[in-house]
Amino acid sequence: MSYRLASASDAEQVAMIHAASWRRFYRGAYSDAFLDGDVESDRRAVWARRLAAGGGGSATIMAYVGAETAGFVHVVFDDDEQWGALVDNLHVVRDHQRRGIGASLIASAARAVLEHGAGVSMYLWVLEQNVAAQAFYTAQGGRSVERAMVDPPGGDPERLAGTPAKLRYVWPDLRDRFGS
Repeated sequence: MSYRLASASDAEQVAMIHAASWRRFYRGAYSDAFLDGDVESDRRAVWARRLAAGGGGSATIMAYVGAETAGFVHVVFDDDEQWGALVDNLHVVRDHQRRGIGASLIASAARAVLEHGAGVSMYLWVLEQNVAAQAFYTAQGGRSVERAMVDPPGGDPERLAGTPAKLRYVWPDLRDRFGS
């Protein structure tokens, strides 16, 4: 496995991984019309904007198995005064899941926070229906501390299916698990 920071030229690939992951794991929370229709163009726009912006306020780390992209993590440093850095996205390509890539990406995000952020904590939101992801985050040392309603993608409530909930998982002190 190898890792590198994403650049603007990776936006399309990151968007397609993100869209495929949402299609697989967000059914029932996001509307079928959105997942089967606009999700790719929505993710393309988001990732083109994010990766073009660059800067030191965030990092997108790509994981590779040989020359093949296996997944990515996007972390926003110093996002929240109480909870620290936000792991806004972590997605592993289906064919590469259950091989330790997700754990390596969480560790990469934690190291990036410790190197570039002002704090030592990080958090993420996970869909309440995604119990497999919750088990994964717990195994990585995260703990659930809060439940809230899901924000609709792009602010469009038509993109949701009902009123799905999300859980906040936190790592209060990354040094405890991921080093100083």
